[in-house]
Amino acid sequence: MHIIIQILIAVIALFHCYIMWFEMFAWETRGKKIFKSFPDELFPKTKTMAGNQGLYNGFLAAGLIWTFFISDEVWKTNVSLFFLSCVAIAGIYGALTASKKILYVQAIPAILTIVLILMK
Repeated sequence: MHIIIQILIAVIALFHCYIMWFEMFAWETRGKKIFKSFPDELFPKTKTMAGNQGLYNGFLAAGLIWTFFISDEVWKTNVSLFFLSCVAIAGIYGALTASKKILYVQAIPAILTIVLILMK
C-alpha cells in the first residue's frame, strides 16, 4: 500500500506542476485548449490572475514533493494529509464554481489518497 500511496502523491504533485506551468506560462495558449468554453478575449485580461492561481498550484505541488524527503513517518503522514486535504478542498471548490471535471481530476484522486493513508 505504501508504494501505491507514493505513486498517487507523485502523480498528484506532477499534475499540479502541470497546472502551475499552464496557468503561469501558457495561459493564453494551452489555457485556451483546456478551457474551451471561455471566450478568447478573456485570456489576455486574466493572465495575471491565472498566474497567481498557478503559483498556488505550485505551492501544493511543492508540499507534496516535500513529503518524499521527510524521514519521520508520523511527520510525513501529517504533511501528506495536510497538502492532500488542500488539493481536495480546492478541487471541490473548483468543481462547484468552475467545472465539474475538476472534481474528477483533482479532488477525487486526493480524497482516494487520503483514504488510503488513513487505512494503512
